[in-house]
Order: sequence, then C-alpha cells, then structure tokens
Amino acid sequence: MKAARMHKTGGPGVMTYDEVPLPKPRRGEFLIEVHCAAVNPVDIKIRQGKFKLFGVHPPATIGRDIAGVVRGVGGKAAKGRRSPFKVGDAVFGMLDYDRGAYAEYTLASGREIARRPAKVTEKEAGTLGVAALTAWQGLFDHGRLRKGQRVLIHGAAGGVGHFAVQFAKIAGATVIATASKRDLKWVRKLGADEVIDFGNQRFEEHTGNIDLVLDLISGETQERSWGVLKASGGALVSTVSEPSKAEARRHKARAVRMVVKVKKEQLEKIASLVASGRVKVEIGKVFHLRDIAEAHRYLENAHGRGKVILEVERRWFDLDGRVNENAGTPSEENAIYARAQLPGAPGFP
Repeated sequence: MKAARMHKTGGPGVMTYDEVPLPKPRRGEFLIEVHCAAVNPVDIKIRQGKFKLFGVHPPATIGRDIAGVVRGVGGKAAKGRRSPFKVGDAVFGMLDYDRGAYAEYTLASGREIARRPAKVTEKEAGTLGVAALTAWQGLFDHGRLRKGQRVLIHGAAGGVGHFAVQFAKIAGATVIATASKRDLKWVRKLGADEVIDFGNQRFEEHTGNIDLVLDLISGETQERSWGVLKASGGALVSTVSEPSKAEARRHKARAVRMVVKVKKEQLEKIASLVASGRVKVEIGKVFHLRDIAEAHRYLENAHGRGKVILEVERRWFDLDGRVNENAGTPSEENAIYARAQLPGAPGFP
C-alpha cells in the first residue's frame, strides 16, 4: 500500500510517498481503508520537529483525522461481546499518535472511530477529528462556556475557529470573532455576533467583559487578551502555548493550555450536528495523498479558510477475498483480514 511519510524533520520536502506493508489488525483493532484524511497545523509542527510531546520518530506516517471504510476486524471479540464495527461500515474518527492517517490503510481502535452518518460526506467527516474536537473541548470541557456568556475566538476563520464559532453560537453564547478582512462576512454568516479585523483593528479597543477567550493564535494576541476578560472569573484557553499563570492570577482568571483528546461521544454529537445542517464544514483545499508535500506547504503558508484535506485513491475491490487469519475461512465476526490488490495486479480496475 501507499503512505505519506516523513523520513526526518524539516520542511515540506521531507514528506515522501512510499510503498509500505499493509498493517494487520490485532484484537480490538480495525483495518480502515482511508478515503479522506485532514492536514492539521499540529502535523506541520511534528514535521518540523517542534512538537515532541507525543514522541513521533521518523520514518513515520503522521496525521490523525480519517474517514473511510472498515475492511478488517482483528481478533475474536471477548466472550459475550460483539465487535462494535463490521467490514463495510463507513466510519470516521481521530487516531492516537502511534499511528498515522496519511495512508491508504491504517489501524484504529473502537474508541477512536464512530459510524459516519449518511448525511455527512466523507470529506466532511474527514475534518471532524482534531479541529472539531479541539473547538468543542476548548469551549466546553476547558472553557466551561454556558448560555448567555461572552466568548472571544481568535483565528475564527481557520479549521478549529470556524467550528468554534458555530458551536458557541448553538450553545447560546455571544460570539466575538477575530479574522482577516476578507473573512469577516463569512465568519459573521457562521454565527459570530461581532467580528473584528485583526489586521487593521486592535481587538481590545472593540470588545471587553469577556467570559472566555479561545486563543488559537498565541504570541502577542494571547498577551493582549488578558485585558478583555471580565474583572473576575474569566478564562483564557489556548491550543497553542501555555498562558501566563502570573497574568491569570493578576486578572483573577483561569489559564489553560489544552491538548485535544479522543472522545467518541463528542465525535458522534458533532457529526449529528453536521448531519442536521446546524454545523457547516468549510473545506478550503483538497490535495491527493501523493501531493502531501504541497498540502503541507499550502497549510503552512496560505493561511486559508477552513480545512485542508487529502483524498486517497481507493484500491479495494475484493471483499470476497477476506480470510479469517485464525481459522483460514471467511468471517466477519472473527479475525478478518482482507486482501487488497494494487495497481497492475490481475483484476485491478
């Protein structure tokens, strides 16, 4: 199979399109044929060697967000229990860092994936892992946002930001958003009550009495954000850098540096909001998996609207070729491992 891998840290050019072994699922794991994968800013930091928290060691396949189809189930389910997924199920989710999404096939545990609703496209579902979960957890798990509160979202036109604006509005908050001039009308259409052009306006001169700042930018933007919090009891949640504890004490506020976690029930809730039309997914740019270096270069430099995703060529066609590794007979309930034909093999379409 093919996978996009980084062989060392560095610029986009370290990403290559390689032939690698097809992974085999163990008990509790599922073989996923990846149809779409998202490219996230954290992937850029990992590639650059600036995000060492999760210990990714080259050569490595990175990426966390996937949408695709279950093509294999590893191991027998525990006695009295059935596998949560079967071959052919359409799924989406977010992987842990020990595996990667930039591949034709990957492995996922049952807690990392959920069924994709029929009304959610694969491209939409492929964006909902890191970005949507980060927005949800930043606002509600860490920010404790409630109806009637005021939230300031920095970087509201980006992958995380455009979800955060919509989630906060659905929750009944007053949403103040910073974005570039070209994106102000669009961010307001997403649900922002007030929009601020961060390139030409100083946000602290246009808003205040904020209950929660969701900081997706860091740097000077984070430093200036303390001044817009309400006098006591506000919160600053950053996805990028550790907020100052000293400033938090001075402003009688909470300071949180968050890292997104896989939470299946939240994935399911978010997908239901997309399926119902209450949340819109903005896909800014689509690349083929083989063009991974270009995808990284675009995300790093373009600062575009919404999400960047990878489309993956579908190679699977022989579902009848699946075999039970333990017993040697076709099975869906036991250890299923299906045979994938590569281009040039007999019968490949």
